[in-house]
Amino acid sequence: MLNYVLKRLLGLIPTLLIVAVLVFLFVHLLPGDPARLIAGPEADAQVIALVRQQLGLDQPLHVQFWRYITHVLQGDFGTSMVSRRPVSEEIASRFLPTLWLTITSMIWAVLFGMAIGIAAAVWRNRWPDRVGMTLAVTGISFPAFALGMLLMQIFSVDLGWLPTVGADSWQHYILPSLTLGAAVASVMARFTRSSFVDVLSEDYMRTARAKGVSETWVVLKHGLRNAMIPVVTMMGLQFGFLLGGSIVVEKVFNWPGLGRLLVDSVDMRDYPVIQAEVLLFSLEFILINLVVDVLYAAINPAIRYK
Repeated sequence: MLNYVLKRLLGLIPTLLIVAVLVFLFVHLLPGDPARLIAGPEADAQVIALVRQQLGLDQPLHVQFWRYITHVLQGDFGTSMVSRRPVSEEIASRFLPTLWLTITSMIWAVLFGMAIGIAAAVWRNRWPDRVGMTLAVTGISFPAFALGMLLMQIFSVDLGWLPTVGADSWQHYILPSLTLGAAVASVMARFTRSSFVDVLSEDYMRTARAKGVSETWVVLKHGLRNAMIPVVTMMGLQFGFLLGGSIVVEKVFNWPGLGRLLVDSVDMRDYPVIQAEVLLFSLEFILINLVVDVLYAAINPAIRYK
């Protein structure tokens, strides 16, 4: 197990290097001139050229990339072209709101989605199954931005129960977490149902019932543990999706997180911030997948890594 984890960690290096190259090329191919955006619409060509020189954008592309990659290897992601603050400070100030929003969304989505999936599997082809899967399909199909605006209209504008924007109190988390977690809860419900349907037909489940074990205990003790193996994979992938996919939700609710920072940075062509955020999201996905693989062994001791 230790050798497996070390190999996966060493595999981070080439993966992140490839991501760094691709994102560097991508952001520099974006239309628009960051120097012109920063200088303002009234700036003349001389001022724009001076700003471009200050930002180092007047140098050849390979020189810019070499300077960028050497600084990244030293833990320096550069300075924001817009705020002139270190990129690490910009990301650090936005990381916790995104993390707490992701955790909040994940908790309710997993609990609600798994409950619907288990109920749908136990009462398969009956009304709990039909209602649960209808809700799941609706949650997957409904766009996040439309759901967010609908919830804001109902609970904030019409009823006045919840605040619309900001992240100052626990009430601010309700609408964004519901919006962000709706699709995840739907995916978890469908995946849990599929996994439980397979488990419920296994021989050990029939043996437990034949011994007189109650159906509730059969489902929770014997079924849940074995059905969780594929579900854990989906949970890990969905957690990574929430961390990296909160961009639309954060924009709708004006959430002070990494997603909104990325959108604002793309609008202003803030290259250092864009590159650092994409690298961070890539690292998160890789580490989450590694944690999921390690959890396999904890859930099912029969699994071993060589």
